Order: sequence, then C-alpha cells, then structure tokens
Amino acid sequence: MSRSTFLGSPILLPPLSTAVRRRRLKMAASQNPITTVTRLLWGQSLPPNLLVSTARSTWSAAWHLMMSQLAPSDSAGRYTRPSSSFRLCLPLPRRTLHLYVGLPCPWAHRTLIVRALKGLHAAVHVSVASPGTDGLWEFRPVAGDTSVVAPGLDEANGCRTLKEVYNLRRGGYGGRSTVPMLWDGDSKEVVCNESYDIIEFFNSGLNDVATNPGLDLAPPPLKKEIDRWNKIIYPNINNGVYRCGFAQSQEAYDSAANELFSTLEMVEEHLGSNRYLCGDTLTLADVCLFTTLVRFDLVYNVLFKCTKKKLLEYQNLHGYTRDIYQISGVAETCNFGAIMDGYYKTLFPLNPSNIRPAIPAACEREALASPHNRDFLSLSTVV
Repeated sequence: MSRSTFLGSPILLPPLSTAVRRRRLKMAASQNPITTVTRLLWGQSLPPNLLVSTARSTWSAAWHLMMSQLAPSDSAGRYTRPSSSFRLCLPLPRRTLHLYVGLPCPWAHRTLIVRALKGLHAAVHVSVASPGTDGLWEFRPVAGDTSVVAPGLDEANGCRTLKEVYNLRRGGYGGRSTVPMLWDGDSKEVVCNESYDIIEFFNSGLNDVATNPGLDLAPPPLKKEIDRWNKIIYPNINNGVYRCGFAQSQEAYDSAANELFSTLEMVEEHLGSNRYLCGDTLTLADVCLFTTLVRFDLVYNVLFKCTKKKLLEYQNLHGYTRDIYQISGVAETCNFGAIMDGYYKTLFPLNPSNIRPAIPAACEREALASPHNRDFLSLSTVV
C-alpha cells in the first residue's frame, strides 16, 4: 500500500499497477514539470502538507514583492499613493495640447468627463492607452463597443508605449509613466500628469476654444465647499478603495474599509436632500466622486474587497451615479469592458487567474440609464 496524507492524517492507498503507472508517464509527457511530478508521486490525491505550506509561503513572498512594486506601502502595510511628478504651471502659453488617458483609471476618467462637458473635443485631442502585460501603458487598437471611447494608437507621437512618450521630453524621464497626462505637442514636453490640475484647467483655462464655455464646474461662490468635499472624498473614497485593495496587512485593510464605508454612509445621507454634493450645482467634486462610484460594483466591491455593501444598496448614491451618467457626454466616456479588463486582467497579484467576471446587471448601460428621479431635489438643470 502507498501512503498519502490529508490535513496531516495518513491515508493508505492501494498499490499502482504497472499499466496505471505507464498511463501516468504517458500523460506526464505533455504536462508541465510541477504537474508531472505531483501526479506521479500522489496521483489524484492531495499533495502532502509540506508541498502546500511551501507553495503558500512562496506565493506569499512573491505576492508581497509584486505588491511592493505595484502599490508602495508604509511599515504598517498601508498603501501610499505616489505624488504626481508634473504639476500644471499657469499661465500656460497657447500650445497644441494632447491628452493621454487609460480607460481603467478613474483619475484619467475625470479628465475625459470634463473635456466632454466643456466641449473640448476639437481643442484637445486624445489618445487612449491600454494596460500591457508588462505593466506599461501601450497603444493598440482594441475591438469593442464603438459607441464609447476606446483604446487605440498614439495619435500625437506614434509611440508604442506611454513610457516612450514621456521619454520624448528633453532630458528623458525615468519615473512612473502615469495617466492622465497632458502633452505639449509644440515643445514635446509633459505639461501635467496631475488629474485635478488638468480638470481645473479644462474647466476654466480653455473657454475661448470650448463649445460649452458657459458651464462652470467650480464657480467662485462654491470654491470652499468644493475643496471641503474633495478633502473628504479623496482620502476616504477615491483613494479609499485602493487602500482596501492594496492593503498589505489586515490592520491596514480594516482601517481603510471602515473609513471608506463610514464616508459612503455620510455622503448617502447628504444626497438624500441634495442633488449634488454642493446642492443644485454639478461641480468638479461630483466628477471626482462619480468616477469611483461608477467602478464600485464593477470592480472595487469584488477585486478590492470593498464588500460591506454594494453601491446598489445605497439608494441615494446609486441614483446620484445614474443622474451624472445620464448627463449628455458622460456615458460615452464609460467603457465598462475596458475598465474590467484593465483591473481583472492586469492586476495579477490581485487576480492571478486572469479571469474577468460577468458584468453586474446593475452596471449595464440599460440599468444606468433607468430613471433616477433626483430632479425634484434640484431647481436647476444641468445643460
């Protein structure tokens, strides 16, 4: 009798016949070495505790190494987002501006929305990158829904990757090649890669070339209120979902999850009597919150372990998300297939199987286009 184990207890197995061993050897010839050795030694039974514990410790070490590169953390395992390298310097001379974005990225999504709302399609052209298997943003056409913005080629410089674009600047660049990135086509220089700088500039700095210059997403009377909301939303919700998903200790995750959901509850209550964060007026703070909310059930609830509640369970937040989604020009910036691919098929440490789940029914375009019934909260209409 041969011996195997199950959770440490010995199990006696009948001896293998010569014919069975030959069949296993033949099957092993077409399999990878690990599978071959495992099946030759233990057949279909579970491997012994030593192999399980070795695989677990090896994967844990590899996971922490990959996460340290993907998502830098502090000594307590809390995710710390790197700061942007290129901040906008005003006044900005009139240049040929080009916007680089990646569709999975909520920070880049902000810029696409403000560009659409302000009517800057002709003034600021855009190139859409896709996340590559090597971790770089790359430019390649991707077949899919033609009614929404989609990945494609680099329309400004003809580069293969975004890193190559960054390296075109004088002196090159050795840092992180992130999106969004605003590019000066005349001087071949990075203008800015901080998303909030870019959306502020799109909102007020290009009105002479915008087709909707009358829209102000940051009116002076609401500036303090917008700043107050941004200080709540950014650390606890925008970055909060990443602090959950990229946490490298239980304590770091618990802290991030508690702050995330307590803030969502607070915003849910506020939106029960306010159409938008600052009352009747859509602002940049709403744009920043929307790009996280529209990804919540799609990605963050599952992949980033933001599991306490789905967005669908928040009546006001879900209606608010549908309200903004239905503003003219916003839906076209939401490519849900590309968003899901960018997370589930790229963040290997979080999803080693590379399997993309089915899109939740509440995240389908038809569901997001259903009546939000929030008009009664507002005396004004967003044009």
